Amino acid sequence: MTGEIFRDAWGIPHLRADGARELARVQGRVTALDRAWQLEVERHRSQGTSASFLGAEALPWDRFVRRARLDDTARRCFDALERRDPETSEWVRAYVDGVNESLAEGARRSPEFAQAGLAAGRWEPWTPLGIWLGIHILFAGFPAKLWREQVVRHLGTDAVGLFAADGPATSGSNGWLVSGERTVTGHAIIAGDPHRFIEEPGVYQQIHLSCPEFDVIGLAVPGVPGIAHFGHTGTVAWAITNAMADYQDLYRERLRRTGAGVEALDPDGVWRRAVRHTEVVAVAGEEPVEVEVIETERGPVIIGGPEGVPEGVTDGLPEGVPEGLPEGVPEGLPEGVADGLSEGLPEGSQDGLSEGLAEGLQDGLSEGLAEGSQDGLSEGLAEGLQDGLSEESQDGLSEELQEGFSAGRVLADGPLAVALRYPPRVTADLGFSALLPLLRARSVTDVDRAVDLWAEPVNVVQAADTEGGLLHRVAGKVPVRSEANRTRLVPAWQPGHDWRGWHETPRGGLTDGIAAMANQRGLAAPLGVEFAPPHRADRITALLGEQDHWSATDMPAIHMDTQLASAEPLLEMLRALETLTPEAARIRRTLLAWDRRMDADSVAAAGYAAVRGAVVRRLAAHPAFAALSAAPAYPEVLLPWLALLPRVGFALEHLLRAEELYGIDRAEIVREAVEEVAAATAGQLTGTWGDTHRLAPWRALPTGPYDGPGLSGDHDCVLCTSAVPGLTDLSARGPAARYVWDLADREASRWVVPLGASGIPASPHHRDQLPLWVGGDLVPVVTDFTEFEKESDV
Repeated sequence: MTGEIFRDAWGIPHLRADGARELARVQGRVTALDRAWQLEVERHRSQGTSASFLGAEALPWDRFVRRARLDDTARRCFDALERRDPETSEWVRAYVDGVNESLAEGARRSPEFAQAGLAAGRWEPWTPLGIWLGIHILFAGFPAKLWREQVVRHLGTDAVGLFAADGPATSGSNGWLVSGERTVTGHAIIAGDPHRFIEEPGVYQQIHLSCPEFDVIGLAVPGVPGIAHFGHTGTVAWAITNAMADYQDLYRERLRRTGAGVEALDPDGVWRRAVRHTEVVAVAGEEPVEVEVIETERGPVIIGGPEGVPEGVTDGLPEGVPEGLPEGVPEGLPEGVADGLSEGLPEGSQDGLSEGLAEGLQDGLSEGLAEGSQDGLSEGLAEGLQDGLSEESQDGLSEELQEGFSAGRVLADGPLAVALRYPPRVTADLGFSALLPLLRARSVTDVDRAVDLWAEPVNVVQAADTEGGLLHRVAGKVPVRSEANRTRLVPAWQPGHDWRGWHETPRGGLTDGIAAMANQRGLAAPLGVEFAPPHRADRITALLGEQDHWSATDMPAIHMDTQLASAEPLLEMLRALETLTPEAARIRRTLLAWDRRMDADSVAAAGYAAVRGAVVRRLAAHPAFAALSAAPAYPEVLLPWLALLPRVGFALEHLLRAEELYGIDRAEIVREAVEEVAAATAGQLTGTWGDTHRLAPWRALPTGPYDGPGLSGDHDCVLCTSAVPGLTDLSARGPAARYVWDLADREASRWVVPLGASGIPASPHHRDQLPLWVGGDLVPVVTDFTEFEKESDV
C-alpha cells in the first residue's frame, strides 16, 4: 500500500492513499513534518512532562495533569478502544506510526527543538487520545464551581447570577446553518468559526484526506487522526460549537493516612483505601518535584490531600476544628458542626469562631431543632452543616436541609481535599469510535449515527447533505446527577451525589430556515449552568434575516460583524451623567455618537474600550468585592476562573444593570472613569481600537515580543476577538479558523486559519494566511488532485 502527499498554493496538505489505515499513516507523517514542535509540546503536556524543557512556568500544568491522571486515562481509553473497536484502534496506531516515522525529520526543520534542548520522542498508541484529553479537559469549565463557591461565601447566592457568563478561559464558537430554501443554489450552507486561544502553530490543521472509501476536506486537530469537528465529504458537511454543558463534578473528600496508605470516607460511612502513588516531575534548570497522586471512588484528587486543602477552600476553618461550640450555640448541635455558621447566632455564640467560618450558608434550619434553639438564627443559616446533628436533633429536618449540610462532625476528624470526576475516567471512552464513521458519512443520517458515539467535549452539531437533509443536535456524554453537583462542590461522604446514567442529547430544528448557535442558552440549556450572553447568536440571526437568499460568498460579512450590543448599559449610564468637565463631556459626545462597532480603525471604539476598562478596574477595586480580589491558594492552572478583574470585565453589563449592587455608586464610578480617560487624552481621542487591540498568540517557547496586527471585534461581537477589559486590550482568543461549507458545490466552499498551514517558522506558509484572516477573506477549497503539486510518495 502506498500514500501520496500533495500541496496546494497555500501549503495545505492533500493526502491520498489506498485505504483508510494507510491514509492515517500518511496523515501522521505529514503532520509530523509540518508541526513536529507542536506535536511534541502537546504530547508532553498530555503526559505532564512539559516542564522538563519549558521550565518552571510549565510546572503548574504538569502537576495538574499528573494529579488528574490524564495520561493514565488516555491509556485506559485506548485499551478499551482496542477491545470494543479494533478497527479504529488500528487506525489510530497507523497514525502514530506515521508520526514516529517523520518526527525526527520534522524536528530537524523546527528550530525550537534546538532552542529548548529537546529531542524528538516516541509516540505511544494512546498519545492521540492523551492530546485530545489534554486539549479539552478544561472545556466544561469545572473551575467555575470553585468561583461560585467563593461568590456565595462572600456575597450570597443571588450574586452568582451577576457574574454568570462565558468564563475567561472557556472556549466557544459561532456556527450557523442555512437551509436550501434560504440559499441562492437551493442547497444548504454551514458556516462559522471556533473560538479558542490563538496559538502558533494554530490549533486547527487544514487538510484533505482521500482514499477509495472517502474524500474529505476539513479542519483536523494536530496529533489526532481524521477530521473530528469541521468536515465536508462532498455529499454531507458538519460543524460544531461548544454546547457549554456541565459534565464534570468536584467532590469534597475526607482523606486520612493509615499505615497502609490513604483512605477516603465513602457515602456509606466506611473508610476505603484510595489509590495512591508518587510521581516525579522534571523541571528544566531546577530540582525535580514530587507529586502525590491520589484517586478515590469519585475520581483523582486535584486539590489538597490527607493534610488538607490550601487556606480558602474551607474558608477560615482553624487547624483542628474546635471539639465543641462556644457557649450560646443552640442545643442539639454536636461537636464540630460549626463550619459555615456566621452572622445570626445569638449574642455571644460566635465567641471563639475563626474569621471566615461562613462558607455556603443557605436555606435555613428546619423546624426539627429543639424548641428555642432557633432564637437569633438568621434565615438561611444551615448550608454547610453535614452529618453533625445528633439523631434526635435531625428528626423533622427536611430532605433539602440535609442535602445542604456540609462538613460538621466529619470536619472535626480532619481536613478536606477536592476530587474531579470526569466522564472518560469513568467510562474509558473518549468517543474516538465516531471518527472513522464521520469520514465515511454520506448523509446527515450517517453523521447523526456517528456522533451518537461522541463523548467529549459536549458539542452542538450542525450538518446538512446534498439531498436536503439537516441536523441540529447535541452530542456527548452528560451525567445524570443531583442539581447540587452541577453548581457547586459536593460532599463525597454524603449519599445522593452519584452519577445515575447519561442524559438524552437534545435535538432541535430550524426557524425560518436558519439555526444559529453561539454558546448561548438554547438547545443545550438542560445540560448546562452558565452560557455565553445571547448577543452573538442574536446578531447572527438578525443578519441572516436581512436577506431572503444567501450564497457562500456572502458569509464573510457575518464572520466579520463588529456590532457590540453589550456596550449599551455603560453608554446608558454615561448618557445620564449630569456633571462632567468639558473634556469628559467631549468624550461622552463622541461615545454616544459612536455606531457601536468595534472596528480596528475606530477612534470611538478605542475610547469606549478605555472608559470600559477604567470602569472595570474601579468596580473590581471596590471594597464590596474585596473578599473576591485575593485568589485562594488553589492550583495555579485553575486561577483564571477565580480572578476577579476578568469576571467583572466579562459580566459588566449585568453588574451595571442590576437593580442594586451592594451599595456601590455605579454612576459615580462611570463618571470617574470617563474623567480618567479625559485627563489622559485632554478630551481628544486620537488612537484607534486596532492600535491596542492586537493579536497575541500563545507560543510555547516565545523568542521575543510578537508584533501582532491590529484587530477588529471584541468579546461579544460576532467577530469574537477577546481581550480582557480592564487588564489588556491584546487578544489571545478569537476565531481559530473560519469555514463556509457549500452543499451545492464543495469547490465553492471557503476556509482560513489565523496564521498558516505550516508550523515551521522558515516556511512561506507559516503566516501567509494571516492577512486574509485579519481582513475577513477566505481561501478557496480545492479538491482536484490535478491542480496540486506532488511533494512525495510515502
